[in-house]
Amino acid sequence: MTAKELLADHICDLEEQLLSNLVRTNPAAVSLLIADDYTEFGSSGRVWRKQDQVGEGGAGEVRMTLSNFELHTLSEEAVLATYRTFNEDSGIHCLRSSVWRLLEGRWQMFFHQGTPVKG
Repeated sequence: MTAKELLADHICDLEEQLLSNLVRTNPAAVSLLIADDYTEFGSSGRVWRKQDQVGEGGAGEVRMTLSNFELHTLSEEAVLATYRTFNEDSGIHCLRSSVWRLLEGRWQMFFHQGTPVKG
């Protein structure tokens, strides 16, 4: 497996962790995965910051599946992840993109956007 494939697997795993209710409901776990200057343009149209995701209850529970994951290198210390999600509760499909940065030896999400699309 190439270094790029290993990194893609790692970032995909981090994205899946952020969809896991075990992680999402644990503010400390969410805090490790998202950068202090994190911003999200949510699929709801709402803008989220780190403090919105790490309060009591964390980021909240979801039932989503991830597919069509791709990783695009921006620099040695930044990557763009793109993928689709399906929300099993609402039936909504979204195109998603995240910018991850390597900070102090650990990858953290810096930016995320979700855009609803027709199935």
